[in-house]
Amino acid sequence: MASDETSGSAGTLVVGAGQAGISLVTALRELGDTQPVVLVGDEPEPPYERPPLSKSYLRGEHDRASLVFHDAAWFADLGVELVTGDAVVTIARDAAGGSAMTAAGRTIAFERLALATGAVNRALPAEGADLDGIHDVRTLADADRLAPRLRSARAVVVVGGGFIGLEIAAGARALGADVTVVEATDRLLGRAASPVLSDAVRAAHERRGTRILLGTSVVRVLGEGGRVIGVELSDGTTLPVDVVVVGIGAVPRTDLAERLGLLVEPRGIVVDECARASDGLTVAAGDCAVGPNPFDRGQPGSMRLESVPHATDQARAAAATLTGRPTAYDRVPWFWSDQGDLRLQMAGLPQGADEVVVRGDVASEHFSLLSYRDGLLIAVESVGSPTDYLAVKRALEKGMTIEADSAADTSVPLKRLITRARGTRPS
Repeated sequence: MASDETSGSAGTLVVGAGQAGISLVTALRELGDTQPVVLVGDEPEPPYERPPLSKSYLRGEHDRASLVFHDAAWFADLGVELVTGDAVVTIARDAAGGSAMTAAGRTIAFERLALATGAVNRALPAEGADLDGIHDVRTLADADRLAPRLRSARAVVVVGGGFIGLEIAAGARALGADVTVVEATDRLLGRAASPVLSDAVRAAHERRGTRILLGTSVVRVLGEGGRVIGVELSDGTTLPVDVVVVGIGAVPRTDLAERLGLLVEPRGIVVDECARASDGLTVAAGDCAVGPNPFDRGQPGSMRLESVPHATDQARAAAATLTGRPTAYDRVPWFWSDQGDLRLQMAGLPQGADEVVVRGDVASEHFSLLSYRDGLLIAVESVGSPTDYLAVKRALEKGMTIEADSAADTSVPLKRLITRARGTRPS
């Protein structure tokens, strides 16, 4: 739904129509803001759900229409102009506002500016990476290109053992392909999960017939007639393959922020706890931004989180800042990943834990891992145990804890073990 106008104006210009962008617009209206909004996205589709792209959408269980957040009437009713299939390429601003130019030549004047520019997938750093048959997934168009290939593929290599790679690997395996996951580090989910969960997830995928190669990388992609036919690995092995899927992380889109003179680092646009960029005027949220850890039990310092809940919550903080009511973003991070019939749910941040309590039988794929630091509960990682996950998530949100000595006893529901953390006052 692209506008036919060649110029426009907005109280607020939101650059980027992904999860953070649509959440920011929604939050503005929920906060009572009535100024005109222009939401600009470079994809031709209106804002849509992205999580199904690496899972159920690839398997044909979602149609395109079911992914779309809102129809045209919703935007019209809220006084939001949606511009799709166009990209903001230049922005100039000062304390009073500014103007932006799009690739199509549209000029948009604004008073307030929000950057929700997202990220782009890292390219495979190997010879032959431009051959037909090499895919990644971030957009609906990406998924549309990959889906028919997966359904007919006999051999699939997934490069990268993160959440997206494992979700796609599980889907390809369910569709009948021989699947190999190639991960350069010594464990799966290394950036996000505890070592115990990494080992459990590896075993679960191997039980389903997926081959996992750790400490290995793709050094060359082999082709014939312009199409991929194999990959050469760092150990000298060559694997025949029909489809290669690359999931080795993402790079934040910071080019507009850099041109505005905002503070940017390799992990993203630097923001404070209220989602303000370094100029004190612009806000940024989602995959493009790096800010203070919102979880007071997590490791200190700044971080960039990639998840739907984070993008939504940080966007709400950004909206509050734009409306003159800045509120610190201090939510407990949470995340989920469906890898075929394996459901992972996480709350808190397990990095930095000095103790992990195993609750349940890991081999049964119904268990929870409770992470502690200095005796304080900091995270839960649950597989097939939603009740445990919800109990711990609520405890963390309330500033409560569960004593490690009693957490492993599956005969007692975790919700009965929640207690006030030592050194805190009752809420």
